Amino acid sequence: MKGSKAVLDLLERQGVDVMFGYPGGVTLQIYDDLIGSDIHHVLVRHEQCAAHMADGYARATGKPGVCLATSGPGATNLVTGVATAYADSSPMMVLTGQVSTGMIGNNAFQEADIFSLMMPITKHNFRVMNTRNLPEAIKKGWNIAINGRMGPVHVDLPVDIIKGEVQESWMDEEFPVPAPYEDLSGVLEAVKLLKAAERPMLMVGGGAMWANASKEVLKLSEMLMAPVATSLMGKGIIPETHPLALGMIGMHGREIARKAFLECDVMVVIGARFSDRSSGIPSEMPESTKIIHIDIDPMEAGKNPRTKVKIIADAKKALQQLIKGLGKAKGESEWSLRMKKLREMCDCDMNISDPPIKPQKIIYELSKILKDDAYVCTEVGQNQMWAAHLLRMKMPNHFITSGGMGTMGFGFPASLGVKYAHRDKQVVDIAGDGSLQMVVQEFATAVNEDLPVVVALFNNNWLGMVRQWQKLFSDRRYSGTDLQRNPDFVMLAKAYGADSIKVERPSEIREAFLKAFKSDVPFLVDIHTDPEEDILPMQPGGKSSKEVIRGRCRWQENGVCARDVDFTPTISGA
Repeated sequence: MKGSKAVLDLLERQGVDVMFGYPGGVTLQIYDDLIGSDIHHVLVRHEQCAAHMADGYARATGKPGVCLATSGPGATNLVTGVATAYADSSPMMVLTGQVSTGMIGNNAFQEADIFSLMMPITKHNFRVMNTRNLPEAIKKGWNIAINGRMGPVHVDLPVDIIKGEVQESWMDEEFPVPAPYEDLSGVLEAVKLLKAAERPMLMVGGGAMWANASKEVLKLSEMLMAPVATSLMGKGIIPETHPLALGMIGMHGREIARKAFLECDVMVVIGARFSDRSSGIPSEMPESTKIIHIDIDPMEAGKNPRTKVKIIADAKKALQQLIKGLGKAKGESEWSLRMKKLREMCDCDMNISDPPIKPQKIIYELSKILKDDAYVCTEVGQNQMWAAHLLRMKMPNHFITSGGMGTMGFGFPASLGVKYAHRDKQVVDIAGDGSLQMVVQEFATAVNEDLPVVVALFNNNWLGMVRQWQKLFSDRRYSGTDLQRNPDFVMLAKAYGADSIKVERPSEIREAFLKAFKSDVPFLVDIHTDPEEDILPMQPGGKSSKEVIRGRCRWQENGVCARDVDFTPTISGA
């Protein structure tokens, strides 16, 4: 069979049913063979969005998403989306066309060294220079993407390989991938620390999500009566309505999560990497705090100098070992009761009904309409942080956002990948006017593919997050952040065949969302928000928890600032 047919057949054997892409000269043969394939091709309007859609699909299913682009600019347009997936450990198969093997390095038409460009942003790279190696690239690449710490794998396909002959006997060969390195020797020491702990806490990141360890995280938390804080990527690992759920920690995290982080005596870190956006100043953590770090990546485990025990393993497996070692639950303690009480006080005022519209009010109304199993995607910026701080997610893997890379324009195409995988679920993209304009052309894809996602547009006519920094730290010297002549988003969405509505008063928000979620076409809710409303609280980069900017935060109003309720440790030496 032709190489193009072999690629599609090999993907079908892995259960692939959808591919996101954009055609070009060197990939024509693949597109010709797609006509007879069981794989459905989603034609995007920009290759970056093909990567984001494949990424969204992967995050919502746990299976690698597949994207395809032609050589040269088609391939380079994928780079941002692939880097976004790599930063958040999202598995993908990234296929690119390439000039013929004999022309590589000759500056041929639409030639780019995409092999080198992809190398630092993928788990593994293949450039297939012989049809004999094509099955290995696809089969082994797939296994690499999903084994160990997940991530994207890139396969570069020269046009003569695509058109070349692959013998069917090669297709049945197996290309096993070595099992990831594992070290569970620290489990017994971790169990001893947890049994002796008086103020245990769990800090959970995206690694626990990819390991499907939600049940184990909840079980361990309840056994220890330990509160659970999450990074942005771990949001929703346990229901955020649970009494032990503290919510997101970090720069725009919840105050109760920040307080627990600074006061715990033993912290179990699960699939998180102590990002500068989640853990603040490392030196601020007390020297007495003991960290148990669980991570599937040996390069991540034990990064923090406070690490006492590191366990290198899949989060689910490691937690099962800890739970077995603990044996029985601890029961309530002074620490757990206090955390529950403070959690009730850490309650944001969301129902702000005075005009102009505040982002809190949007989240308040949206929360009442979203079902427990709804998927929430976000763009990047203030809109993302409002959602992360205020929404209480009920299920894991249902809050989908760009964390490590912070990619504007991620949310809308990612929501289309999610909706393709879960057509029966509510899918909403919480967007900013800056981010949406980077990918607004994908309304055409949404309409053509019958993917009725809802876009909740926080429209304040500014690049809000950068403006906030300029306002707070540059004495309101605004530069390059005023979007000025935004388009009429309502008319723009309708021009693509979607539906839309403009919202300018708080009283209109609920009805607009009800109409949007009943729509059988993509729907944009254009909500004009107050540009002066900042996403607070905020712990500025490089600043301590004592320098948090709180704004409307009720933590301060309730008299529970850190200086008022400092906890007196009861164990010796803490």
